[in-house]
Amino acid sequence: MGKLAIWAVVLSACVACSCGCFQCLVDVDDSLRLCWGHVLSKYGVRNMDSCFRTIDRIFNHEQKVLQAGRVGGGYDRQLRNILQAEIMPLVEEFAEKLNADSVYEERLQAAAGRFIAAASKLPRATGCVPPCGFQVSGAVYNCVTCQYDSCEYPLDCPMVGLTVGESNSTEMRCDVQFPLPSDIEVIWRFAPEVRTLQVEQFGLVTVGEDRLYSISSARPHHQGTYQCEVFSLQRSIVRTYQHLTVIPLVLGAQARLQGVFDVALLPGGQVPAQPVGPPRDLAPTPSSSLPLLPSPPLMAACLTTLLLLLLLLTLGYTAWWMTMTRDQAPRIIQLLI
Repeated sequence: MGKLAIWAVVLSACVACSCGCFQCLVDVDDSLRLCWGHVLSKYGVRNMDSCFRTIDRIFNHEQKVLQAGRVGGGYDRQLRNILQAEIMPLVEEFAEKLNADSVYEERLQAAAGRFIAAASKLPRATGCVPPCGFQVSGAVYNCVTCQYDSCEYPLDCPMVGLTVGESNSTEMRCDVQFPLPSDIEVIWRFAPEVRTLQVEQFGLVTVGEDRLYSISSARPHHQGTYQCEVFSLQRSIVRTYQHLTVIPLVLGAQARLQGVFDVALLPGGQVPAQPVGPPRDLAPTPSSSLPLLPSPPLMAACLTTLLLLLLLLTLGYTAWWMTMTRDQAPRIIQLLI
């Protein structure tokens, strides 16, 4: 019955004060043993509730203690060991013994100072990298809530646009700016034709560890949005989106033909000057001394123009010959008679 009463006191004290570093890192049983003999000097009575309030003030509301407890991922265990190394000797010393509140104040303040000095040497978080992703390396342990605070960025990264010509190859990488764990699972999904971030519109493509997705020969049906989702320990870390636009072969041919026409329409038929000599960052080759030849589209345009001129000349000569023959025919007949 007495133990139940003690537990009721502990629970009421926990409700009265906020959770903090001490509650996160020290077991309740050890807290009970520590505060068992706390005596209010003014009244000469034992009061455990006053002991818990003292602990709350020294460890849970002191900003230096809270800041020292903001360590990087995976170091909360070391944080617990540091605080217990300071508190457990007091637990053994004070258990079932009466001690004045001033003694508790002095000894707990000294323990808090040593905890701050030791905990501040633990590695800090590397920081959050915007704009997206659950970044384990950027999470910070919060001994007020007894858990890690994430970067609070959305899982979905902004969409990136890609363009490829039909029949050409292309690659998409599932890259982010923050380091990923070693044990990741990568899922690629595809939403054909549309540009979307709606998860329900995607269908599964591949599952594995490959963050590279390749298309050897792009076709119109490859156009759409590709989603890459990265998991670690069955927990989603980040989702990237890439929208692929495939330019059909017909449009590509039209663009090339338009380029040929643009060259043919230059003033005086001039062709833009081409750079002479090898590029600065490349070594000269024997072929660099040869005269530069016009591009194949330009040569085709020139040959077509020559053929048209020859055809016009031939037709003109034929028409002239027929006219001359008709006019001179009677004179030729008279000469023959």
